Amino acid sequence: MSGTTKSPWLLHYDASSCNGCDIEVLACLTPLYDVERFGVINTGDPKQADLFLVTGAVNDQNKNVVRQLYEQMPEPKVVVAVGVCACSGGIFGDCYNIIGGVDKVIPVDVYVPGCAARPESIIDGVVKGLAVLEEKRKKISEAKS
Repeated sequence: MSGTTKSPWLLHYDASSCNGCDIEVLACLTPLYDVERFGVINTGDPKQADLFLVTGAVNDQNKNVVRQLYEQMPEPKVVVAVGVCACSGGIFGDCYNIIGGVDKVIPVDVYVPGCAARPESIIDGVVKGLAVLEEKRKKISEAKS
């Protein structure tokens, strides 16, 4: 992350979870885990976000919202699927309205399994996402050269 010129901003969206993973995502922001020590800043604006952190399975009613948030983010962008529901549909996978994991709607760069995903795992996934973001930035800068 040495080449990063600005703090990466993270957009969190709960697709349709039981909120267990959302509680753990919020725990990452507390002084105990302090994800901000990696320079990550939580935002509510997709136009400012570099990382898109999604919890919960995608369903028929929110698939367009997930897609729209993703499309509003500037390049380069990284998607992190947090929890087994976001990864594959989880325990809700057999429900009539669930499409599946986030990768059914948008491309996912990092998967963080768990039910609920632990804060340590989420932070590890975010750090891996930052490495992917740096690689994407390098590719873009090389393409411009």
